[in-house]
Amino acid sequence: MQRKPLDRRRSINALAEAFNSLFKAELVRSEGPWRSVDGLEIAVAEYVDWFSHRRLHGKIGLIPPTEHEDNYYRQNDAPTTVDASLAGPH
Repeated sequence: MQRKPLDRRRSINALAEAFNSLFKAELVRSEGPWRSVDGLEIAVAEYVDWFSHRRLHGKIGLIPPTEHEDNYYRQNDAPTTVDASLAGPH
C-alpha cells in the first residue's frame, strides 16, 4: 500500500512536533532563560550534539542514534555517492 503525500506530510509534521516538545521540555524550560543570543546558540548546539551523539535511545537498544546509524550502514550496502544514488533502478 502506497502512502499518500498528505500522510507523509502529517508524519513529518508529527515528528517535528515531537522533537519540538522534547526540545522545550529538556532544554528551554529546564535550562533557560539565557542572558544573550550567544548563550542560547551554544545551548542549542550542545543539545543537538547530545541528542544525536550521546543520548541513549530505548527503541534502538539503548545506544546513541549515530551508533545505530553506523551499525546500519556497516551491515547494509548503500550507495555512497550522489551518482550511485541517482543510478538506482529506473
